[in-house]
Amino acid sequence: MIYKALEILDRMAGVERAQAHCDIPCGIYDPITAQIAALTVVRMVDLMHDLAKSHGEQDVAFQNSMSRYVASKEEHAEKAKHEIRVIWGDYIKPNHLEKYPQLHSLTHKIMQLGSKSRQTADREAAVQFVEAINEFAEIFWETKGVATKRAKAPYAPALEVVYPDL
Repeated sequence: MIYKALEILDRMAGVERAQAHCDIPCGIYDPITAQIAALTVVRMVDLMHDLAKSHGEQDVAFQNSMSRYVASKEEHAEKAKHEIRVIWGDYIKPNHLEKYPQLHSLTHKIMQLGSKSRQTADREAAVQFVEAINEFAEIFWETKGVATKRAKAPYAPALEVVYPDL
């Protein structure tokens, strides 16, 4: 009962629930979550463009669908950025940066492309977002001594994704 009362007070006060990856650290990191989120961004952009082409009138149904696509696109772009920030901040060590000096600029590029993907409906920027995260994934798996392969995702937008070759 006390937990329910505290939860109600938290909601009334506007207190956000804290979330974290794993500051133990758990050692479980995988860029696939960021890759899938970035693919979702491209998919939402595609759906937005398809909807705009098929609806001459911008009725309530159009507004509803478009706002949902936009919200999902922005949520997934931020999720991808978050996942990369966690790996970059918690997993990447100085020895990785020595071997892969491009990691700082690549991570920065991912953050900028993620922001551009949130701000626009630019498909090319969203595809570049996916590719930059794929580059990050290749380096990540290489730091673990795991070979990678590229394969088309088995769902729309069917872009190439880097997978560990296990």
